[in-house]
Amino acid sequence: MTTTGFTALARFTGKAGGVDDLATAEYPGPLGIHDAGTIGRNIDTVATQIAAALTSRDAGARLDAGAPDDPTKIVLSGTYDEIDRFFRDRGWSDGLPFVPPTVERIEAFLRYTDCPPREEIAVLPSANLRATPWNIAANAVMAGCAPRHMPLLIAAVEALGDERCSLNNIGSSSGIIPFAIVNGPLAAALDIASGAQAISRGANPAIGRAIGLIVRNIAGFRPGASYMGTFGYPLAFALAENEAESPWPAFHVEQGFDAQTSTVTIGVTNNWGSAPAPYDTSDRSGAQVALDLIAREIVKKTRVFNFPARGPHAESVMVTVLMSPPVAKSLAAAGYSRQDVKQHLYERTTLPLAEFEWIVKYTMIERTTVRARIEAGLLPPEFLGKPDDRVRVLSSPDIVHVIVCGDPNRNRIMVLEGGHTRPTTKPIRRPARWREL
Repeated sequence: MTTTGFTALARFTGKAGGVDDLATAEYPGPLGIHDAGTIGRNIDTVATQIAAALTSRDAGARLDAGAPDDPTKIVLSGTYDEIDRFFRDRGWSDGLPFVPPTVERIEAFLRYTDCPPREEIAVLPSANLRATPWNIAANAVMAGCAPRHMPLLIAAVEALGDERCSLNNIGSSSGIIPFAIVNGPLAAALDIASGAQAISRGANPAIGRAIGLIVRNIAGFRPGASYMGTFGYPLAFALAENEAESPWPAFHVEQGFDAQTSTVTIGVTNNWGSAPAPYDTSDRSGAQVALDLIAREIVKKTRVFNFPARGPHAESVMVTVLMSPPVAKSLAAAGYSRQDVKQHLYERTTLPLAEFEWIVKYTMIERTTVRARIEAGLLPPEFLGKPDDRVRVLSSPDIVHVIVCGDPNRNRIMVLEGGHTRPTTKPIRRPARWREL
């Protein structure tokens, strides 16, 4: 059963699960704002569709992908304008000018990996297509990447294909976009910016765009068909952690990697919002100001109703805090480690129970209650308190990731929320001929 606009996504999801001819019943219109009478009438319509599908020999429309194509086949020869129009018509481009992925350009990228061109790097849902060096390179060429970015992009695809990343769930109408965080010595060698205006400089825009095209063309998430963001999607982005300016061990070390290992982490976010600045960070009380400001930003996020959920049936959510070096240094000078920051935010990020109850009741499509979520095992008993009681909105310190990056001369923070997925880190493997290349 789907709502209007999501039937194509349901069919893609069914195909990803092995059901090529999934039957669907569509609830018409915006369920979230319908009154009880309208819902009742529309449920009758849905029931009629279900009965018809269950009693029909031809229950659903089969998604026929056709025979696999030869990836080296020339699909078009022509002028740039003809190629641009051809790609747009097939949904292969993001609507911006791109570099045509010729065989020669793809082969230049393949020199930067020891993997055979058709080796399976990952299978990416929901299209469940095989990501190989060949089609990864084709998307990287289109995005304007340099051949030396190939090892990073292969690692990024491995992260996208990891079940912890849960890529099959990013089609949400809330508008979830992927991002990449690069750590380790290769960040500088690959020209990944970590300082001022990080997502807009160096190789970052092209790498972010390549990840977005891979999600479009290999994972199969096409806006309006299986990628359902109500207001659309900003471009995917990439940045590096500013390890030189960070007062703490690098983020990938926290994830269990050696400091000299280069890694890429794939996360997702629903937003790229304002960047508040804490202007009193001179001592421990000033550091408290910075932490309180981050806590205030967290409770503004769309998915705050899911942040405290726990247990096997809770949705995976994550909060990624981008913190400019001056803010991180002020916290470290006040005695806070990265883990201390996460623990403090876990303990001190709170809302009045009455306000949290309102958010659950009026901004979740389930139209549920806090008590119902407690009875389902999704919220702890502390949420049964009095309306004025303050409740913690993070399920644990581990829901928070802290990345030091951005302008080294500004005191800014950015809080990103991610729904359905968990940030996933993979090592970047250089080819044997890396130094020569």
